[in-house]
Amino acid sequence: MEQYSGKSILKKISIGKIFYYEKKQATVKRNKVEDTQAEVLRFQEAKKTAQEQLDLLYKKAQKEVGESGAAIFEVHMMLLDDDDYCESVYNIIESQKVSCEYAVAVTGDNFSKMFAEMDDEYMKERAADIKDITERVINILTGTNTDMSDLIEPIILVADDLAPSETVQMDKSKLLGFVTQFGSSNSHTAILARTMNIPALIGVDIKKEWNGKLAVIDGYKGTIVIDPQEDYLKEAKKQIEQDLKKQELLRQLKGQPAVTKDGTKVHLYANIGSVSDVASALYNDAEGIGLFRSEFLYLESDDFPTQNEQLNAYKTVAENMAGKKVIIRTLDVGADKKVDYFHLDEEENPALGYRAIRICLTREDVFRTQLSAILRASAYGNLSIMFPMIISVEEVKKAKRILQEVKDQLKADHIEYKDVEVGVMIETPAAVMMSEELAAEVDFFSIGTNDLTQYTLAIDRQNPKLDDFYDPHHPAVLRMIKQTVENGHKGGAWVGICGELASDTSLTETFLRMGVDELSVSSTFLLSVKDKVRSLDLSK
Repeated sequence: MEQYSGKSILKKISIGKIFYYEKKQATVKRNKVEDTQAEVLRFQEAKKTAQEQLDLLYKKAQKEVGESGAAIFEVHMMLLDDDDYCESVYNIIESQKVSCEYAVAVTGDNFSKMFAEMDDEYMKERAADIKDITERVINILTGTNTDMSDLIEPIILVADDLAPSETVQMDKSKLLGFVTQFGSSNSHTAILARTMNIPALIGVDIKKEWNGKLAVIDGYKGTIVIDPQEDYLKEAKKQIEQDLKKQELLRQLKGQPAVTKDGTKVHLYANIGSVSDVASALYNDAEGIGLFRSEFLYLESDDFPTQNEQLNAYKTVAENMAGKKVIIRTLDVGADKKVDYFHLDEEENPALGYRAIRICLTREDVFRTQLSAILRASAYGNLSIMFPMIISVEEVKKAKRILQEVKDQLKADHIEYKDVEVGVMIETPAAVMMSEELAAEVDFFSIGTNDLTQYTLAIDRQNPKLDDFYDPHHPAVLRMIKQTVENGHKGGAWVGICGELASDTSLTETFLRMGVDELSVSSTFLLSVKDKVRSLDLSK
């Protein structure tokens, strides 16, 4: 039994086998072979495995984002079965007497280059698909663990670090916990762990030889134990049972209003990142969705999601929430949320760079597509639109102008939509200072405390070296929240909080006394926040 320490993200315990994830490209060399027929058979077996993986992904995407969102995996299966592609692999193996890995790599390079140079835009876009299927086959041939979307059994994931684009592709039902060597307690991966209600440790001295071994993550102590002894396992299982009993007690609050003893009401909404998260939101009694992180539709895709793909996702959430409010945050990529096909430049300081609303206002085609999809989906439920990273009234006016133009076009095309509430994220000191003027332009504010803390304290929340300096309870942060609430109400806008602080029950009373109208949290925290609200008496 070995024990290692790290920084805990969530106070919870998990037991399971370790899956060691290596974030590396498979290395392919030009190796000569004698038995070319054996290499052909290896390719055919790898191709079959890849098609099985893609079929599973297709079915998963069908459930989560609908038929159009799953279509990309159907395209990948077709390309993998393309006669020209396969014949090229066979020919290189036979004529050059090389390994099938090398033949697949050369074929992939040749075909992706050929597609990229075509005039037809649709054919050009297939270049990225060719690269993707080629990488998938090579990873299967070399045994490289890069695909976490088709895990067979529940696992504890161990990795150097994880990007949002990697975590979003995982089969979340198969994840028992995260352990990483790098990363920050305020990173998007940490937020995902809290959203999924699974323990996570960062800053652990991980080892490759852990792969396949049984382990226990103890989020209370901030430790991971490898090959635990029987008595330790027994205690861990006992703690898990106690945690489950606590959750069952909280479930008794389902259906009860989020009202303090003196009658103060606060709306409790859920934060979600995908269509599949709605089930957890409803299960935990969410009154609505306070933050739908729409960027995950982009992070999950190999190319810009089409209007219909987005429509299907937004429509599904709207229908499943059955008239409850659903606030969709418009595209918020950039900084640590990198999407390859956006071709964003490397930046010296990406947190202060080209991201979120700045991308939308300068790439209007992308923005208009998303706004059109949201408006079309509004016909099926109670949707609202929220713009992120706002720093000025001018930005809001420009975004609203584009929104109105999209409405006008839909009206001209006789496409049904509803009028929707429009709000902004308050996550910069500039937005706080301008909050009274901004309130006159919008229906609501949602305070993003993660970025607001980062920008107020001048601390990069992705930098683990600064975790001890990162203080979301800092008086400056709390004063900014209070000022935003006061100015929002003065201007007629309701005010919510959707950042991580919304689930911090040590601040629930503070927020309610400030007059916060809504708290939006990861689904798993909804009932504990409701329990806290119902225990308060603000008249005292």
